[in-house]
Amino acid sequence: MRLNYYPETDSLYIDLSERVSAESWEISEGVVLDYDAEGRLVGIDIDHASEKVELKKLTLNQLPSALEMISA
Repeated sequence: MRLNYYPETDSLYIDLSERVSAESWEISEGVVLDYDAEGRLVGIDIDHASEKVELKKLTLNQLPSALEMISA
């Protein structure tokens, strides 16, 4: 999984897999789910991300290794 933030457009894209997106559905204003050809969720696109999610802190729990990142 990869998180990609684009400050010039204030958008966050969460890559959930390496599969190619074939279909997209906007589930709420500015939040789009991308699916592959088999209907599996492959990514999440969030427009105006700084207004919708906490971008300054990322906490990962119960993974093979735990990591907490805090940036200003």
